[in-house]
Amino acid sequence: MSFFQVKNYADEFQAALEGKAAPAPSAEEEDEAISFVADDIERQSRDFVLKQIHQKLNGHGLAEFVGHLLNLMGYKTRVSEPGPDRGIDIVAHKDDLGVTPPTIIVQVKSGEGDVNEAAVSELSGKVSEKDFGLFVSAAGFNKRARDFAFPKRNLKLIDGDELVELVYKYYPQLDAKYKGMIPLRSVYIPETLTE
Repeated sequence: MSFFQVKNYADEFQAALEGKAAPAPSAEEEDEAISFVADDIERQSRDFVLKQIHQKLNGHGLAEFVGHLLNLMGYKTRVSEPGPDRGIDIVAHKDDLGVTPPTIIVQVKSGEGDVNEAAVSELSGKVSEKDFGLFVSAAGFNKRARDFAFPKRNLKLIDGDELVELVYKYYPQLDAKYKGMIPLRSVYIPETLTE
């Protein structure tokens, strides 16, 4: 014997059991249901993209992927070879020769745990005043790491959520290799309007 609880559309189930017509939902109830469905689709899509990144782009693969995203943004990149990189995974420039400032020094972490202040501080120490530091973590950053980076004008942290947003933004231009790893398609979902 199985037991379950009806949480969604309970009024409609109750009316059907009693042989009555289901009450028409109010406009507010419809908006709430649409908002719930839209939020659920967005959350599931985000979770899927992060799961694919963690499973298929771990380690050096994530550095190559971030380098590809930077290329799509118009930067020229050099991705370090696999192995010890002395804390610098990518060097990016706006010009072909790499002589026009700022140089972007990028550190990438693909692990599941939040990045701590020590790792962010280490990257910050490698960034000169005229350059820019970018730390990309597929997971996130703990509070102390965020607090450390907050006042620094030449240091940016990108966590898993922001990385997913970049994937969405540049997905049409992604290399087929990455589209195969993170298969997505466009879907229209209702947008709830706020008054």
